Amino acid sequence: PLMAQLAPLMEQLGGDILFAGDLAYDRGTIEEFRRCFDPAFGRFRDRFWATPWNHEYMTPGAAGYFAYFGDRAGPDSSGFYALRIAGWQVLMLNSNVPMTRGSRQHEFVRLQMEQAPRCTLAVWHHPIDTSGPNGANPQVRDVWELLYNRSADLVVSAHDHIYERHAPMNASGQADPARGLRLFISGGGGAPPYQRARAAARSELLMSTHGVLRLKLEPSLYEWEFLGVNGAVLDKGLNICH
Repeated sequence: PLMAQLAPLMEQLGGDILFAGDLAYDRGTIEEFRRCFDPAFGRFRDRFWATPWNHEYMTPGAAGYFAYFGDRAGPDSSGFYALRIAGWQVLMLNSNVPMTRGSRQHEFVRLQMEQAPRCTLAVWHHPIDTSGPNGANPQVRDVWELLYNRSADLVVSAHDHIYERHAPMNASGQADPARGLRLFISGGGGAPPYQRARAAARSELLMSTHGVLRLKLEPSLYEWEFLGVNGAVLDKGLNICH
């Protein structure tokens, strides 16, 4: 029912739709995607791009996920790939497989950032920090540090069923308003919302509600809005790209 309520909002907003994982509960089988995801969101197939997480990998090799999304999950079954949207570099990454230095994914990000334009957005499932019950994810720190060193701008994650906006920070979680990456956790797309479980160091705002994060990407800046299911603007702001 909630996905059916969100679908008119997706229609109204237009633009590309970026998914950050946990898209069809509970095991991400092809049948679950067809039954749970397709009726409300299948009509947006030519607008969406996806990245996976653990529920998709409960099916070996995330086979249902990759079969359902096809080239909308990247050109192979690695789960990480790059896009250009509105002049931005957009990295759709896979936090279920190694992201540490020396990994294939870390090298992929390094090469992509060598030819990136001014503004860069990365999307992956596990947030580097969160006030939700699942806690921080240190396995993504090396990629965060690489993006920070290459002047990327923001990261969108999910995993915890909340909306949380974090202040720009470096890979150690220290505030850095000049060069830091801003983290958004946008996990309010369907499952019951979580409550605050701890205080993440750079948390600026947490909402335990369903909704959609809208990003308006411009050549040298981005605007954000967090929209409730009824389209009401619950949070908004603007940042200049590094």
